[in-house]
Amino acid sequence: MKKTLLSLGLLLVSLSFQAQNLLSENFDNITTLTVAGWTSTNQSTPVGTNPNWFQGNPVANGGPFDSYAGVANSYIACNFNSVAGANTISNWLITPVISLINGDVLTFYTRTVSTPAFADRLQLRISTNGASSANPSGATGVGDYTTLALEVNPTLIASGYPNVWTQYSYTVSGLPTATSCKIAFRYFVTSGGPSGANSDFIGVDSFSVDRPLSSDSFFKNNFSIYPNPVSNVLNISVKNEMTINSLTITDLNGRVVSSSSSSTSIDVSNLSSGVYFVSIETNEGKGTSKFVKN
Repeated sequence: MKKTLLSLGLLLVSLSFQAQNLLSENFDNITTLTVAGWTSTNQSTPVGTNPNWFQGNPVANGGPFDSYAGVANSYIACNFNSVAGANTISNWLITPVISLINGDVLTFYTRTVSTPAFADRLQLRISTNGASSANPSGATGVGDYTTLALEVNPTLIASGYPNVWTQYSYTVSGLPTATSCKIAFRYFVTSGGPSGANSDFIGVDSFSVDRPLSSDSFFKNNFSIYPNPVSNVLNISVKNEMTINSLTITDLNGRVVSSSSSSTSIDVSNLSSGVYFVSIETNEGKGTSKFVKN
């Protein structure tokens, strides 16, 4: 009995920590970003001598710091020369279109120089208009990127931006259904620039968008099974116009005992009596539920 309970516990732990990666960017070579659908726009006025986001500058080349992961320059950076004089910096880096649902997790690492004397600020913003997203206009405009997901050092304190690589994350919420979105990093510093009281140098590394899989809530929100317990045929009711890509049934030891591409009626009459798990994978995520075979 103890062995069976241990197997069940290990299976549940394994299911709980799986995730589907939707987008990953380590900024190893930022010249490839445009091909991958990334865009940028500097809305600072007047534009400075270094207006664009640029490849990381490692210590070996006289830069302020190395990357969080990978080779030393594999991060993307932005600095005070985004704008001239003493003005507002609003320099944007925008992802390609990505379909998001509630529960998706956005993570990245960021830092500034080791001894910051000038305050930096970074915003993570989201547009829910996908390919039709209107770009920001002007130093204070945000265009369609009206959702402020998170903000690093919002009050512009000189010591408020981390000076070691620090991970930030945001869990998507408030979407009615799967939604085509764009995600934007905005280097946003008032009184910035070479003559300003704020702004220095920031890096961003290891950006990822992940969808937790195999959660009970995902299954309950999108599917139901009946009868349960079941003797012969397990039926699956689909909610929210969700499309099934694949379906698998596993036993308590994690062995696959049945699989299907899209069927909503599964013959389980040949299974031995006991507890099983049905896992359904869709384009929007994966859910798992337990059922009992009589």
